[in-house]
Amino acid sequence: MADEPLIVLDTHALLWWVSGSKRLSANARRAIRAATARAPVAVSTISVLEIATAVRRGRLELAAPLESWLVDLRLLPELRFEAVSVEIAGRAGTFDDSIPGDPADRIIVATAMALHARLVTADESLRRIAGVRAVW
Repeated sequence: MADEPLIVLDTHALLWWVSGSKRLSANARRAIRAATARAPVAVSTISVLEIATAVRRGRLELAAPLESWLVDLRLLPELRFEAVSVEIAGRAGTFDDSIPGDPADRIIVATAMALHARLVTADESLRRIAGVRAVW
């Protein structure tokens, strides 16, 4: 298991993981547990934008105010944030139309690819992308 690659969490997987939601599949939960035993899992900083936007629009309610929830999230030793680099943004922008058009999804996929990581996602359209090593 030591040779397994890093894991990148899709935004919903992050939310479900930190809340202990049963919506996170058993396979994803096992993969995250195994990964965090070795190193932190990664999440794209674009997920923070998605979460903040969903809270602002009333589509997501967190257990605490957004600001304090984000502080607590940043303190988790099992988690690291991956910035949207020029490489990641460029890769996301050059995907063809077979990749879903949502910019955040494209950046999350590009992050996993750039890091040679597995992507934990319930999104079937992302799991079907050639070159994505998905876990669900």
